[in-house]
Amino acid sequence: MLKDYLTLTKPGIIGGNLISVLGGYFLAAQGGFDLPLFLSAVVGLALVIASGCAFNNVIDQDIDRVMRRTQNRPLVQGRVTAGATLWFATALGLAGFALLALGTNALTVGLATFGFVIYVVVYSLWMKRHSEYGTLVGSLSGAIPPVVGYCAVSGTFDTGAMTLLTIFCLWQMPHSYAIAIFRLEDYRAASIPVLPVVRGIHRAKHHILGYILAFIPATLALSIAGYAGPGYFIVALGMGVYWLYLACKGYGAKDEERWAKSVFGFSILTITALSLMMSLDAALPNAPLLWTSLR
Repeated sequence: MLKDYLTLTKPGIIGGNLISVLGGYFLAAQGGFDLPLFLSAVVGLALVIASGCAFNNVIDQDIDRVMRRTQNRPLVQGRVTAGATLWFATALGLAGFALLALGTNALTVGLATFGFVIYVVVYSLWMKRHSEYGTLVGSLSGAIPPVVGYCAVSGTFDTGAMTLLTIFCLWQMPHSYAIAIFRLEDYRAASIPVLPVVRGIHRAKHHILGYILAFIPATLALSIAGYAGPGYFIVALGMGVYWLYLACKGYGAKDEERWAKSVFGFSILTITALSLMMSLDAALPNAPLLWTSLR
């Protein structure tokens, strides 16, 4: 039973998002470290993400029943009830937002709330089922964690925070389209209108290429603007160029599922490497403020 409740929170998603939180936190911290603030931001956001994933399990029960990769989820198999999951998700969310409110600042709480509402309400309840642009809208929630880490430290939404939001939004798109390609039959079975289903795999390849082309200069902007150093720049450029190379290979791929898995796999390596380098090679300038939070 405990394992089933843990599964409802989608630990893999939590882990991946927390790596990006660390990147944002240490980018803003400039080598400093405040343990209570760090724990409040990391644990608080982890609980909020877990809550959103649990709510998503309830919303997606009908979809999960027809997709092969999700047919063994606890709600689908009846090992946990929808009512119990809703109580569990609510408790996680309340705990997470309380921790963020007590240990960080109003801006951080607002950003976490924005990401939560986008994922649970706008994306899961509506856009995922009704529009090919659901992936684009969902990318906003996926891009919030590093911004939360950054703003928990800085208390401001400046150009550094906006750059992080842009980087992670752009990254989400080829990452998600690659998943949709190698899980194409699942998405078709569930009638989810992702781009490869609606427009075809060839069109999706164009979008993957385009988003990676935009992603590369966005990542380099952190160094160009002085937020990160040359080490980050070198890693970002190298990872971005190779990811672009993999995208280009798709046009001649004989096994499109295998190609999509390679694009997806390298996307994970790329964002992990960038988050790590943000932590190790940060240098925060006096950036123009777009929004200031009151602690």
